[in-house]
Amino acid sequence: MNTILRTQLAGVARRPARMLLTGLAVLVASFVVFATVLAQQITERSVLDGLSGTPAAVDLVVRNGTITDKQLAAVTAVPGVARTAARTGIGVQLGGQYLNLTADPGSGPLALVTVTEGRYPSAAGEIAVTPRTVQLLGLNVGATATIDPGSGKKVPLKVVGVVTPPQDFGYDAYAPAGTVTGLVSEPYLQQVDIDLDEGADLDRVSAAVSALFAGAKQDERPDVATGADVRLEEARDRAGQIDQVFAVVGMFVAIAVAAAGLIAASTFRIVFAQRMRQLALLRAVGAGRGAMFRALAAEGALTGLLTGAVGVLAALAVGHAVPAVLRGLGWKVSSPGLPVLPALGTILLAVVISVVAVLAPAVSASRIAPLEALRAAAGTGARTGIGTLRWIAGLLPLAGAAALAGYVFVNLPKPDQENYDAESMLLAVVASGALAFIALIALGPVLVRPVLAVAGWPLRRLGPVGRLAIGGVGGSARRAAAVSVVVALGVTLTAGVLVGGASIRVLGDRELAASAPADFELRGGDGVLLPAGFVEKAKASGELTRVTAYRRIATAKVGPFDEVSVTDLDMAALPRLRDLDVKHGSVDDLGPGKAVLGNYVAESAGVGVGDRVQVTNKGKKAELTVVAVLGDEAPLHTGLLVTPADLTALGAGPAVNGLLADAAHDGDSGRTEALRAIRGVSAGNPDFTVEVLADQRDQLDSSLTALLAIALGLIGLTVLIAVVGVGATTALSVVERVRESGLLRAIGMSRTGLRAMLTAESSLYGVIGAILGLLLGVPYAWLALEAIGVNAPLAVPVWQLAAAFLILVALTALAGVLPARRAARVSPVTALGTE
Repeated sequence: MNTILRTQLAGVARRPARMLLTGLAVLVASFVVFATVLAQQITERSVLDGLSGTPAAVDLVVRNGTITDKQLAAVTAVPGVARTAARTGIGVQLGGQYLNLTADPGSGPLALVTVTEGRYPSAAGEIAVTPRTVQLLGLNVGATATIDPGSGKKVPLKVVGVVTPPQDFGYDAYAPAGTVTGLVSEPYLQQVDIDLDEGADLDRVSAAVSALFAGAKQDERPDVATGADVRLEEARDRAGQIDQVFAVVGMFVAIAVAAAGLIAASTFRIVFAQRMRQLALLRAVGAGRGAMFRALAAEGALTGLLTGAVGVLAALAVGHAVPAVLRGLGWKVSSPGLPVLPALGTILLAVVISVVAVLAPAVSASRIAPLEALRAAAGTGARTGIGTLRWIAGLLPLAGAAALAGYVFVNLPKPDQENYDAESMLLAVVASGALAFIALIALGPVLVRPVLAVAGWPLRRLGPVGRLAIGGVGGSARRAAAVSVVVALGVTLTAGVLVGGASIRVLGDRELAASAPADFELRGGDGVLLPAGFVEKAKASGELTRVTAYRRIATAKVGPFDEVSVTDLDMAALPRLRDLDVKHGSVDDLGPGKAVLGNYVAESAGVGVGDRVQVTNKGKKAELTVVAVLGDEAPLHTGLLVTPADLTALGAGPAVNGLLADAAHDGDSGRTEALRAIRGVSAGNPDFTVEVLADQRDQLDSSLTALLAIALGLIGLTVLIAVVGVGATTALSVVERVRESGLLRAIGMSRTGLRAMLTAESSLYGVIGAILGLLLGVPYAWLALEAIGVNAPLAVPVWQLAAAFLILVALTALAGVLPARRAARVSPVTALGTE
């Protein structure tokens, strides 16, 4: 074995590029794995260094108990205490709008906020608000906010400043603790932050503060913790969230590692096939199969060791360079350390991947007969069929995948089904998909030719170059399948994310059409109606469009429900209402004597489309024909939608309850001006509030976009491995087919034609993989959506899928450009003389 291994290693030393190409996928996987470890370290250290919610000046924290103003004064008087900051917060109503009022000193080392306009409140009845609150609630400096702290009594608060807080949700105000506690009948503090005098004994002061609460009841006695411990706890809580995120990242990294193993197995098979004559000669001079197998396996382990080490070193260099660059740009980012154990673990993982990947090719190569030494290496790559064992290995998981998918399909949740185990069903879908992919790995060589026959048709029309490219891929179906399967894995995941994201987006649009059919809503408080002049004033504004008034009664009886909300909102006035989830019938049929019902009302009343339903309200009755049944609710959280005449018949007066409007101009500036215009309609009257419904759409859109971007970025790891595999396979194919390339050049093919042929071959790997991936990804995305029971419709984003298809094909084509250029540079005479 030692002699054989030395012979093998001597060959590797003469051609180090071959080893690099063989282990390139493993190198990339090692880089990704260790880079993920470093990214987690960078993120956690950055959080621990500066992203906790407690100011750095806080030495002690009194929390988790009931703290009175008297106890606060006693804490402040403890020797060694320099200053204290009381923390508490309450939620109040601002004309029907929620406002969160938080206590903060406003200045000094214990302050959480910074004044950016005006001044910080210094007297009772004064507050400061955040920039987002100014924008959404119109509380500019000098405005008066008339609030209800829960007692039913109106309390005016004057806005004297604008402050920048740690987080700005758009409904936040700040004031001294005395202002906040003075608004409630039973004032108490939630927490006290303590800053000690320089040189004060932390333990002694902590004991003295604890002694102040020794007589309190056990369930009301607060804890005293150090500021360092609190900051660490807060940071670890965020780090725990980071761990959850990186657990998801780890799942995608594991998929990328598996893809790297498949690519490595394919490249080992190609390399061993190229060295067939050498291996056969070793067998002819007495090398046994066992010794041959062990030598090839050792070569695989060495490949993993070298590529794993290079991947780790590259990740370490990037991991330390990126934070330095970001710090130079003003970002507060910490550098990672040197995690030795994870580095060694990553290298070991690379060795394991390579050894596992080399086993099957080594077994096949060790069985080579000595007479194979008489054959050329170029003639070894054309086997296209698979044996009986491989058929069985493919058909069994395929049957399992079909059985699991059938089980999920039969047990999909019925409408409003209770006690449905969505998690188990989703796991069954994932298991079915995994089995289907295993079957694809085994049966891939059989599938390549029929897929190539369809996908290669346009390429055949391009002449001899296209036909030669198709022949080159089809003539090595096993090789094509090994690479294309990894591409298919990336496309399957990409298609699943795109289809799932599009479907969830449609579901969100349906729900938002009911709850937020316009950009803004102006309405009064409980029982407060809008004056007629409000509607005309809004319509006259050039900053608003599609101004739509509505009336509503909230006391109608339909079936068993006594307080069903009924509205007469004009369905044709707002374009977003076209996105409503219409389960049965058509909302276009709404007219006098007809009604559109929310699903829960229709089910409770036992009626459907075409049935008559009786609606009563304070002695008034109307018998209406159901023309459509929506999702859970009709627009604006109502249960019933009728015409204005029918709502009047049910007792509604002429005054409207509210109005909806869209911004007349696009962009943030257009929305800001529209918000000012609709606020100007009510002229600051506290009985009327403006709700920015567009924020709900923006939040959903930004959340979905961020999730899709993250998911596609993680899937990109697998696609990267696949593209690397295509490049490595094409490069090794060029080495294997030097004589073929020389012959083509000798009979008249130009360098450009040879480059085009090899690049087309490379792109065909992407085409085959993309087709197989789409055939798997779209159906499984639909099945997963149905299995989790979210009632999302199947939405196939054709243009996004087409773009992903073309991008992947372009990437795989680019992966073959450099090998193709290398092949074209070899002269025909040199190529024909190559063994």
